[in-house]
Amino acid sequence: MSAEGPEAGSQAGAVGPAAVIGALRERGLTIATCESLTAGLLSATLAEVPGASAVLRGGLVTYATALKAELAGVDPDLLAAHGAVDPQVAREMARGAVRACGADLGVSCTGVAGPDPQDGKPVGRVYLALARSGGGVRTAELDLTGSRREIREATVRACLDLVLAACAEDA
Repeated sequence: MSAEGPEAGSQAGAVGPAAVIGALRERGLTIATCESLTAGLLSATLAEVPGASAVLRGGLVTYATALKAELAGVDPDLLAAHGAVDPQVAREMARGAVRACGADLGVSCTGVAGPDPQDGKPVGRVYLALARSGGGVRTAELDLTGSRREIREATVRACLDLVLAACAEDA
């Protein structure tokens, strides 16, 4: 794993949502999401775990590009210049989740699930970000393969990995 996240081309690990919820609870941290290509799948995956309400503050589904600006506070000029699939957009989405939901951590994902490329980015290109309420942000770039469903599910797993890694840093 590089300083920015998993190596490009890697598939996400197999961290379960229960491990993430447990790690957040142990550290007294709350989390919020801002999702694009997963359209709420990450929040739903976390919410399946009994006791998730102790740590899951909420989430933003910003599937439409305009909602990234309107709900998450992403700079409209950034969106106009680079499109929705961009690492800086992911960073601002994660910060927006923290701000909008009053959480300690915000995790975001934006990318191309297919079937066609978007904003000059290939199918399977995904950017993740994890923001802390104190200001730090970690990003990751993924190049995933598979069907639309497989790319979305791999994105959720990668987000879970990113959150668990952040919790480990707080241990």
